[in-house]
Amino acid sequence: MSTYPLVKFAFEVDWGGTKVGFQEVSGLNIETDVIEYRHGASPDFSKIKMTGMQKFSNITFKRGTFKSDNEFYAWFKTMQANTVERRSITISLLDENGEPAVTWKVKNAFPVKLQSTDLKAEGNEVAVETLEIAHEGLTIENN
Repeated sequence: MSTYPLVKFAFEVDWGGTKVGFQEVSGLNIETDVIEYRHGASPDFSKIKMTGMQKFSNITFKRGTFKSDNEFYAWFKTMQANTVERRSITISLLDENGEPAVTWKVKNAFPVKLQSTDLKAEGNEVAVETLEIAHEGLTIENN
């Protein structure tokens, strides 16, 4: 067992497309609404708090733009009137041996926003495309 925290730059994503490295993954959030309730006959006039619905943030993927790869756009184009191709996505944070240490499993994901790279004549950065997905659930497993 390592005595150091895991580094965040060693990760892999299985998104149902070509196995290409991602530059960044963000939005791995789970949140629970809080419901406040006050019983009408409560003598101390205070509220109790109960757990409500869980909410999951949209997840954003960023990766370099490649000449022969248009898979983000192809997945985005599967959206038609009230239908879209949904996918299960697995995101793994890797340990020092390259093995999954923490795994996030995303349920019923579909694209909601596709952003192409910005263009700048004076720039020397890599062209980066961004895909934002919505989903119906996120689980976290320590391996």
